[in-house]
Amino acid sequence: MYRKILLTAAIVPLAITAVSAQGISKFFSGLNQSADDANKMSSELFAGFELRGIGPAFMSGRIADIDIDESDPSTWYVAVGSGGVWKTENAGTTWKPIFDDQTSYSIGDVTIDPSNSHTIWVGTGENVGGRHVGFGDGVYRSRDGGESWEHLGLEKSEHISTIIVHPDDPDTVFVASQGPLWSKGGERGLFKTTDGGKTWDNVLSAGEWTGVTDIVMDPRNPDRLYAATWQHHRTVAAYVGGGPESGVHVSDDGGATWQELKKGLPSGNMGKIGLAISPQNPDVVYAAIETDRREGGVWRSANRGASWTKMSDAVGGGTGPHYYQELYASPHQFDKIYLVSNYSQVSDDGGKTFVRINNEHKHVDDHAIAFRKDDPDYILFGSDGGLYESHDGEKSWRYIANLPVTQYYKVAVDDAVPFYNVYGGTQDNNTQGGPSRTDNRHGIRNSDWEVVLFADGHQPATEPGNPDIMYAEWQEGNLARVDRITGEVVHIQPQPEPGEPVERFNWDAPIFVSQHDPKRIYFGSYRLWRSDNRGDDWTAVSKDLTRNEDRMLLPVMGRQWSWEAGWDYLAMSQYNTITSVGESPLDENILYTGTDDGLINWTIDGGKTWNKVEVSSLPGVPKTAFVNDIRADLFDANTVYVALDNHKYGDFKPYLYKSTNNGRTWTSMLGDLPERNLVWRIVQDDEDKDLFFLATEFGLFFSVDGGTQWVELENGVPNISFRDVTIQRREDDVVAASFGRGFFILDDYSPLRGVDKAALGEEAHLFTGRRAWWYVEQHPLAFSEQGSQGHSFYRAENPPFGAVFTYYLKDDLKTQEKIRQEAEKENVEKWKDTPFPGYDVVEKERQETAPEVWLTVRDSDGNVVRRISGSTKKGFHRVAWDLRYPSMDVVRPVRNGDDEPSGFLAAPGEYTVSLSKRVQGETTELIGAQKFTVERLRKGALAGAEPQLAAEFWERAAKLDRGVSAASKVTGDLEDKIAELKTALGRTRSAPAELDDQWAVINQELNDIIEMMSGNQSMAAVGQEAPATVQSRLGKVMVGVGLSTYGPTGTHKKQLAYAEQEYAVARERLNKLTGETIPAFEAALLAAGGPWTTGGAIPE
Repeated sequence: MYRKILLTAAIVPLAITAVSAQGISKFFSGLNQSADDANKMSSELFAGFELRGIGPAFMSGRIADIDIDESDPSTWYVAVGSGGVWKTENAGTTWKPIFDDQTSYSIGDVTIDPSNSHTIWVGTGENVGGRHVGFGDGVYRSRDGGESWEHLGLEKSEHISTIIVHPDDPDTVFVASQGPLWSKGGERGLFKTTDGGKTWDNVLSAGEWTGVTDIVMDPRNPDRLYAATWQHHRTVAAYVGGGPESGVHVSDDGGATWQELKKGLPSGNMGKIGLAISPQNPDVVYAAIETDRREGGVWRSANRGASWTKMSDAVGGGTGPHYYQELYASPHQFDKIYLVSNYSQVSDDGGKTFVRINNEHKHVDDHAIAFRKDDPDYILFGSDGGLYESHDGEKSWRYIANLPVTQYYKVAVDDAVPFYNVYGGTQDNNTQGGPSRTDNRHGIRNSDWEVVLFADGHQPATEPGNPDIMYAEWQEGNLARVDRITGEVVHIQPQPEPGEPVERFNWDAPIFVSQHDPKRIYFGSYRLWRSDNRGDDWTAVSKDLTRNEDRMLLPVMGRQWSWEAGWDYLAMSQYNTITSVGESPLDENILYTGTDDGLINWTIDGGKTWNKVEVSSLPGVPKTAFVNDIRADLFDANTVYVALDNHKYGDFKPYLYKSTNNGRTWTSMLGDLPERNLVWRIVQDDEDKDLFFLATEFGLFFSVDGGTQWVELENGVPNISFRDVTIQRREDDVVAASFGRGFFILDDYSPLRGVDKAALGEEAHLFTGRRAWWYVEQHPLAFSEQGSQGHSFYRAENPPFGAVFTYYLKDDLKTQEKIRQEAEKENVEKWKDTPFPGYDVVEKERQETAPEVWLTVRDSDGNVVRRISGSTKKGFHRVAWDLRYPSMDVVRPVRNGDDEPSGFLAAPGEYTVSLSKRVQGETTELIGAQKFTVERLRKGALAGAEPQLAAEFWERAAKLDRGVSAASKVTGDLEDKIAELKTALGRTRSAPAELDDQWAVINQELNDIIEMMSGNQSMAAVGQEAPATVQSRLGKVMVGVGLSTYGPTGTHKKQLAYAEQEYAVARERLNKLTGETIPAFEAALLAAGGPWTTGGAIPE
């Protein structure tokens, strides 16, 4: 049997009454209004609702750092820029995320203690200066290879780039902190601890806008350190990537004092600097230095930094040096250095000449490199697309295709049948699309995914009711329409008329498909565009809805900057742009926009006139807040919701508001949302106006009371940023886009559509959920879930096959022993008397059967189809019925990990399920029969039998299998029994041949029956084909019908009839043998003075 208890939670008491997916009553209204803490909503209460990660891993995500264990080169630790820390102990064949329960998902560095490979240090907060980065909360250490962690401070560092552990003193550690990207101050600079992280000293501090971005240590003298400082600041509007406080520094006393190195280095502004020291000759030090206008080069010192020579103009490219710029010196060849970049480069002459590494069949945009000291041809690259390994000096690459760490900006779902598709725009990995589930037992494979549009992906959109059309875009508004039948792409970005200014689009420009006309789409630049023919033509329905400022006049690092500054224009996003668009589903003339410069605009006449409100007029919202999302209410045309954030000004508080008058006045919806969080997206249920889902920087939340109280969905998901969330309305699925761990789905959230307060005291609830699909799972990779693809094969789980039931228990079901122990607990803890309960009580407890919960499935005639056991713990649970009858096969011992075997497939149709409990020997029905439907997924190429007729045939075969399996078990046992009778015969006082001939007849009869059932045993021993038998005929029938819903063929019907006839003869002979012949022989043995044998009558 396929049985899976999906959701088990130790849960606070909740509610009762049977509820179907349709017409669920207000299950949770008023829940949080109770003064009883037991009724308070919490993550624990809803731990039963498990998110299902669907990957993918066919493209991975940004790798920040790699460290290979020198004592075991198959063990790697990988820091994912925004996906936690991962560990492999078999060189990438399998992976384990080891940082998921910590408070930061954004990682800048991972370092193995050189004196103890079980000690791992992690610096949180990405070490790039990109517009999309997350932020960290300091330094962590594990002493057991990542099994457990301790937080060791530097909470305000936000971005840690490098950690070095002293090779001789593991308590001495250096941490290079870039400090906050979006604001001044914080814990920035070079920090040192000499007591294992208990205390930290800032040993190199260069200014309130300047941190340390790299540090290297002389391998001959750990007190000699080189450090690179970096002055930079990013705002929503602009980015200055350098300044006079950037530079290279050296210390000869373990960081106590420092000297800035200047001779031969640039005299003006410097930006991001990468350092490396030659392992072969540590007098040689290298520096990759960014200067103004994305220029710079590689410098080399041959005298420990006393003087420097510029070797070349090589500098990080692509989006800018701020994103790359790390230097690596080869451990195998002097003066061979690597400069990571969008197209990484390698030099064999100390930086004088560089060539691009071979990127054939490899993702570009590298950030990290690791070497093996025992193999000069080996190299491991970490890029925006994941990990790539080479064993032949970069001539060829192995992509590590099992790390699901893609960063998704936005998500969309279509209405494809039977299973909808999920689309997402990614950071540097295109726009991708794949199925929400498949019809095969392998789940969702990398091969199920595809790229639908190139470049960085952003907001995708789908056309309601038409899965053949979808929209995707690359950065800054390059919108495309994708024909899903042909795969062709049409660029449909709206363009300005002659004489109009440049059309400013946000890095992640918003698109909205109208709910009133699926051919109508809205798209935001600095104004709102409308197309009524899927983007072929556009009309601007507004003027400029932004502040339209000159961003070069806005302050960076607290001041205005002239031309001679470290501006990096290509690293900036366009500014004064629309960032979100909303349309009322109740009135097509009501439109909303939000901007990156703190404005909300709305129109109630389709764009003829517009109203504007400053976000600073919202209670507690700063003027600079960025509008992440604006959504019209699904039930009231005057109500609108807005999610804002101000983190790009160093403010990490959430902002979420509601207006009931189209935006004129606003009230907060934050409720009890954590204070250190960002709100990215809000979505409302279409049946329950108070049910909302929230995508935030740290998790996915929901509220059933309109935002008074928020509950995080924690089960099945790591601590990760969710940048977007949507609902597939047909399936009642929540689909969320994480920024670093792929997509997650909450399958069928309909039970969250509420329970009223009065139901909290009732005993149980049962939710039947959506219809179940009827089909036989395919096996394109053979029968096991992993196939024969090896352990590295990546697959994501489908939802449980069959009908999934959600039930709730108010209390644990307990034994009498448990009840007594709990009653005695207080006295035990207080060292008071606990009277002996008495032997009668203890013996009754010993004999008691543990409580049970059963879900009973019945067909439309009320016949029991299947009984499924469930958890007896309080809280929410989910159980799947695999649409099969119970197995009729003989009961055999169950091995650990085995599911209970299932029988034949039930026919599609109407069914019911009820919930009952059995406690202290009494069965009580908790919830009566609730209807649900089993529907055929699809018809095959050939019509086949009607499902009901096929099911009747399967039942016939199953009944025969019951008998045949029983006969097989009996004949096997009889072989042992007859051998035992032979032994007993030798202990009797009978005359020779008196009973021996009878035993021989019995033995021969058993052999004849075995041959009739399963064939000539001697022929089988050598593999010789034997004439058809009962078992062989039945086996062909079971194989023939077990893999298909087609039903029986004529051959199947004949073989079953033959097997039934032959079995009837064998069964009659076997029953006579066991019921008459052998008992008579056993009696004769006893009469002759022989011993008792197993199964015989008990002698006098």
